[in-house]
Amino acid sequence: MTYDKKAVMLNLLISILIRCVSAQGGSWSPVINFPIIPVAAYIVPEYPESHRMMVFSAYSANAYGGGNNGFTQFAEFDYRSRAMSTRQVAETHHDMFCPGISSLADGRLIITGGSNAERTSIYDPSTNTFKSGVNMQRARGYHSSTILSNGKVFTIGGSWSGGYGNKTGEFYDPSTDLWILLPGAHVEPILTNDREGAFREDNHAWLYGWRDGSVFQAGPSKAMNWYFTDGNGSVTPAGIRDDVNDAMCGVNVMYDIGKIFSAGGAQSYDRAPGLSIAHLISIDEVGAPAQVERLPDMKYARAFANAVVLPDGKVLVTGGQGWAQGFTDLNPVFAPELFDPATKTFTELAPEAIPRNYHSISILLADGTVFSGGGGLCSDNSTVISLEKCHATVDHPNGQIFTPPYLTTGAPRPVISKLASATTRPGGELRVTLQGTAQGVTFSLIRIGSVTHSINTDQRRVPLSPESTNGVEVVLRLPADSGVVLPGAWYLFAVSAQGVPSVAKTVFVQL
Repeated sequence: MTYDKKAVMLNLLISILIRCVSAQGGSWSPVINFPIIPVAAYIVPEYPESHRMMVFSAYSANAYGGGNNGFTQFAEFDYRSRAMSTRQVAETHHDMFCPGISSLADGRLIITGGSNAERTSIYDPSTNTFKSGVNMQRARGYHSSTILSNGKVFTIGGSWSGGYGNKTGEFYDPSTDLWILLPGAHVEPILTNDREGAFREDNHAWLYGWRDGSVFQAGPSKAMNWYFTDGNGSVTPAGIRDDVNDAMCGVNVMYDIGKIFSAGGAQSYDRAPGLSIAHLISIDEVGAPAQVERLPDMKYARAFANAVVLPDGKVLVTGGQGWAQGFTDLNPVFAPELFDPATKTFTELAPEAIPRNYHSISILLADGTVFSGGGGLCSDNSTVISLEKCHATVDHPNGQIFTPPYLTTGAPRPVISKLASATTRPGGELRVTLQGTAQGVTFSLIRIGSVTHSINTDQRRVPLSPESTNGVEVVLRLPADSGVVLPGAWYLFAVSAQGVPSVAKTVFVQL
């Protein structure tokens, strides 16, 4: 046997380069094929670890429209075993394409509006079943919703379906199973200046449940607002995020208590240049003006991107395109960017293999990796692009799992071996036992998310510092305010002094 020494050396150098790039820029899994296009996703909360992801599309696996269908295609993916299954949910008579999504205090998921714009569906992970919820007071699609500090769910906007305009705020009370209209929670303050007019201007509000049942609206309009859900509801201005641009289909996430990162988007939903601008929005006192800091721009302009907060507090921005035009892959951005709040800088990371644009998602998994997938899913009666062309060019019924740089350095991961209890309350404690020393280890809670259309109002990160440490045992104290630590299911991560996270345990924060 003879060897080509040059070829051997070249392969060796390539291998070394790949390892170096992986350590510095993370790495992507092979492409994972799905039976549907994952337009929306929800992590099913389970103790001790949440390892199942539920995704859904529309009435069809790869198209929306089709009239009043009243059913939705779902798939379930286990990221540990790679097992995949499908189901059609018809029992709620609800085509859930383009809805609002929120995780309730007890871990159930409420899906509101969309193609069947007045309907709601509730998924119970304890029984793996769906049931019909009561109809909303306003029919909606392309709206957003958020859980409140009191466990209720607020929603506003959504003129994509159910008629244009007058999409006043309302809230759902799980204790009474009723939707209550808030006539004073006017939608007009959140409107953008969209080239396509009314049915786009109230879409995808950036909503954050905060203290005392309040909601902070950070975008995508230039104007920010506080919404109050007591009485008839009300709204008060919170300042201007950006003097020039709305940021429709931009990304936003609360990466620390009261600290919101936002970036990208476009002035109009469709046929507009993507934006690279980024901001840091700080909130504290309810009703007070938000403080806004203009951050350095991202390297790439991105509309229809997604953002995920990581256990170490950094924010991963994936996908998007430099020209906002739905059902295209024009000017795709393959390389993610990692925002570091400590240095206020962006780092370009290893590129993913497939464009992730309109109708794409990303979501944090319990092992500290990130799922990125979807894109496409055109209308079955579009006059812009045929279904055949859409299936061939922009449909992406697949995904990849990104391993961030903190997991590619070779540094050991902390291990949470035991929780004294998986339930706690705001102001309560968590008693954690680590496998190995607790020296230098910090902790973070990240609320388990649900995502569609670049919006994940469920996710937020709350850092926790040990209150006391005894060898391998740590006592953590939660913030006392349920507007900071919203009720529901959370990941609990231990993070080493080298910034490497553990696999998360699931914690349930109760009211």
